This record gives sequence, C-alpha cells and structure tokens, in this order.
Amino acid sequence: MSAMRLRRLQADFEKLSDYVRRHPRLKIIQTDGEPPERYQLEYRIRSLRQVNDELVDAKSHLVEIALPRNYPRVPPQCRMLSPVFHPNIAPHAICVGDHWSAGEPLASLVARIGEMLAYQSYNVKSPLNGEAARWVEQHLDELPLDPVSLLVEESETPSSAPAIEP
Repeated sequence: MSAMRLRRLQADFEKLSDYVRRHPRLKIIQTDGEPPERYQLEYRIRSLRQVNDELVDAKSHLVEIALPRNYPRVPPQCRMLSPVFHPNIAPHAICVGDHWSAGEPLASLVARIGEMLAYQSYNVKSPLNGEAARWVEQHLDELPLDPVSLLVEESETPSSAPAIEP
C-alpha cells in the first residue's frame, strides 16, 4: 500500500471516528483493515422499510462502506445491510451521486447517506427504486421523515480513541 493511500485511510478513520463519537445517532459497528478499508455503520434514523406490500417505520439501519484499491480516485462502494425503501437505495448499492471528488472526506459521505435515510435527500429523476420515487412524489408534504441534523462541528483536536463497538 502506498504511503499516500495509507495516510488518507488513516486520516479518514480518525475524522470519521471523531464525527461518529460526536453524533448520537451513528455508530461504527465494525472495521476491517489497519487502517480500515471497510466499515459497517449503524444509523439510528427514521426511514422506511417495505414488508410485503406495506411500508413500515424503520429506526435502525446497517450500512457497509468499502474503500476500493484506487480510492480516493474512485468513490467508496456503499450498500445497505438492512432493507430500506428509498428512491436511491437498492439492495446492492446506495447511489451517492454522480460527482465524487477525491477530496471529499469519508465523514461527509456518511452524513449524506444519513440524509438519504431520513428522506432529507433524494433524486426521483434517476431512481434505483422506481416505486419509492413514485411514493416520494405523492408524499412530499410528509418529508423529511426525520429532521435530524447530520452536521457536527469538527473538533479542534481529534481524540485518539476510535468509536468502535467492542
């Protein structure tokens, strides 16, 4: 692994750990690699899940973020580990947008996924789930489902202890 990639992965881990530590609705459940190249995160945000033909509230969601070999030149691979009903989320992928920038911090991506889960962010023009896109268009007055703010101020000095569940 190149020194540059190693520094980026370590910086992402430190910043993401600090961000999650300060946000009560996020938790790093598991990481793989040293520094991590794969994360499992839990979001405690109100969203929707489809059970048979019925939509039900879902308040806990597991997400996997994998950093490919050529990250950050290419975006992370993001997928849900728990089912979610959303126009831009499919079982195999989370559409995090077409405009990935190598300079985007991983914590920013984690916040964007949370905004999607809360229905604060969605794109009904090119959905992964057409049924969810139609639902959004018919229920705009009920959105967002969760008004949680996913913005947190950056701390002055990063803490040394990562926010990982034992």
